[in-house]
Amino acid sequence: MLMEPDPDILAELAPEKLVWAYSHGLFPMIDDGELMWFSPDPRGLMPLDERFHISRSLRRTINRGVYECTVDTCFSEVMDLCGRRDEGTWITPEMKLAYCKLHELGLAHSVEAWPVGQVAQGQPVGGVYGVSIGAAFFAESMFHTATDAGKVALAFLVQRLGDRRYALCDVQWTTENLCRLGAFDMPRLKYLSMLVGAVSSERTFA
Repeated sequence: MLMEPDPDILAELAPEKLVWAYSHGLFPMIDDGELMWFSPDPRGLMPLDERFHISRSLRRTINRGVYECTVDTCFSEVMDLCGRRDEGTWITPEMKLAYCKLHELGLAHSVEAWPVGQVAQGQPVGGVYGVSIGAAFFAESMFHTATDAGKVALAFLVQRLGDRRYALCDVQWTTENLCRLGAFDMPRLKYLSMLVGAVSSERTFA
């Protein structure tokens, strides 16, 4: 049975509130029906330069052209696929509605990875989505159903952000897998100082 979205939580996740929160270093998560706001110390970031590490095996996958990437082809579906990758996901009906609204407003975006020659046929086999405000991108979640497809989507995202002169790619918390790709921790106060300049800049993601 599908859960009905909680109207009180939806109100707290209104676009203007989400934009304010992200611009001030906060992001939401829902656990057991409770909306919570986080501002980790330290904060996880993904480098947008040569520090982003592509392993030899991932480089081979990219060079072989196994997958091709698109932008904003199926944002809602990417959210669904990210939500299916683990049980007890925080991507609740309220979160999906809120971020799909941000997507409609041009503030949330997805990158999709497809088997080459199969764009928009069936489901993507890898992807990532997040929020873009100024020169800051806040990566929310990533998934894959085929080997390396999620990492290919992430590499495409990092390349796009770098090419468009974004100042930062926030990944919230570092994990072992993200650190293998070059993710690093930054003290919260330094992150917040960097964020001020980033969100006040103008960039176009899509």
